Amino acid sequence: MSGSFLIETEERTALRAAVAALGRRHGRGYDRESLWREAGKLGYLGVNLPEEYGGGGGGITELSLVLEELGSAGCPLLLMIVSPAICGTVIARFGTDEQKRQWLPGLSDGSLTMAFGITEPDAGSNSHRLTTTARKDGGDWVLNGRKVFVSGVDIADATLIVGRTEDARTGRLKPCLFIVPRDAAGFHRSPIDMELHAVEKQFELVIDDVRLPADALVGDEDAGLLQLFAGLNPERVMTAAFALGMGRYALDRAVEYAKTRQVWKEPIGAHQAIAHPLAQAHIELELAALMTRKAAYLLDAGDDTGAGEAANMAKYAAAEACVHAVDQAVHTLGGNGLTREYGLASLVTAARVARIAPVSREMILNYVSHQSLGLPKSY
Repeated sequence: MSGSFLIETEERTALRAAVAALGRRHGRGYDRESLWREAGKLGYLGVNLPEEYGGGGGGITELSLVLEELGSAGCPLLLMIVSPAICGTVIARFGTDEQKRQWLPGLSDGSLTMAFGITEPDAGSNSHRLTTTARKDGGDWVLNGRKVFVSGVDIADATLIVGRTEDARTGRLKPCLFIVPRDAAGFHRSPIDMELHAVEKQFELVIDDVRLPADALVGDEDAGLLQLFAGLNPERVMTAAFALGMGRYALDRAVEYAKTRQVWKEPIGAHQAIAHPLAQAHIELELAALMTRKAAYLLDAGDDTGAGEAANMAKYAAAEACVHAVDQAVHTLGGNGLTREYGLASLVTAARVARIAPVSREMILNYVSHQSLGLPKSY
């Protein structure tokens, strides 16, 4: 593979600078709706979507860059991972012309948002054990099941639900994707009481005989796994970008503090016990950023297999780097690191999200063990 993913083009450098400026204007105390509208108006939310539908014509490389820069300014937009990255990618690649016309312009400018429901109480994200099913009834589909940890359902216009349909030839269940409008009859949501205080809320969904028209199905009924992973790989890359931005934000606050905080003769940043861990955190973030760029490059080049491995590795590396950076930043500030004034304490919990979602680091290690190293499965 060429090393072209290492090259930051003039356009991407300019995009980084513009998004960073937007992030600084909004800052850590940002209003999500205001930032979302402005980012959409400026074209940042749809940089990965086709130009013919109002997008920027770029790829996940550009979209992940936007999320990383907003995160490094302290104002990440979590729904970017779901709405334009997962749902936008799947619809752009596999949707009908009508689905593209209906959804992509709105997903591009932020006027429409779409949530994504895959995780279930008993199956987690194991697509082979999902119990949400879809059956044909005349010309319609009827969905039944439950989902948990679905972000932003309350503000999304629809949710892309992963269900399973019966293969007519084998009788086996296979994953399929359905667009479910927020106000569909039988589509019930209830908030999950989270200790994590995030702008976007988490929900449990109960899907009770939700009747959908035939055109609610996205893509080919017989190509479910291909279509599903077309959305999951961007999700991993975007989660890596989310973690990188958070880690950079925490590290920047710590470095700024270490340069100016003076207890004895010199600023505390002059002491190696402070300086070296911060330097290590910087190195880890930079290394994770390289793998994230590689994964995005492979995705945009259409190498789904190579992107799967790289996206999992990027997500793993970025999450670990983020947790270490946040921990060291809080430690550098001491008691101040736990005050609301410095805005780091809440990141201690938030940083764990990247380790857990959308797939745990243990499952990534399973993936690398089996797919990359060829070791046998234990399950």
